Amino acid sequence: MIIAVDFDGTIVTHEYPAIGKEIPFAIDTLKRLQKFPDYQLVLWTVREGPLLYEAVEYCRERGLEFYAVNKNYPEEKNDDMEPRKLKAELFIDDRNLGGLPDWGVIYRMITTGKHFQPISNEIEPEYQLPKKKGFLKSLFG
Repeated sequence: MIIAVDFDGTIVTHEYPAIGKEIPFAIDTLKRLQKFPDYQLVLWTVREGPLLYEAVEYCRERGLEFYAVNKNYPEEKNDDMEPRKLKAELFIDDRNLGGLPDWGVIYRMITTGKHFQPISNEIEPEYQLPKKKGFLKSLFG
């Protein structure tokens, strides 16, 4: 499964063109997902040139390497005249309808193959995360 991951607002807080603060558990979750042989992570961001290099290096310094960056596979040539179209099965992006779920929820959704069920305009109790302190730490040890 190819999983496209946005950078600004998803891995780090949105402070473009600067690099924001890491969103809790984003890097750890992505590094865990990389361990699954069936998942290929692609960085899919609006960043280009030096700003893109900074984002890739930010991740690399934290042990996160992507299969490809702003393309479907490492060898793909990007033609500036053609719009970039990514062939991913899943996109993790803060601009999703409903926003970015907690990274613990993202991990469970991907690894279990389960997804959110459509809900009414009100949040139902069974869809709320536990408000227990240390909940995410228990997921990532």
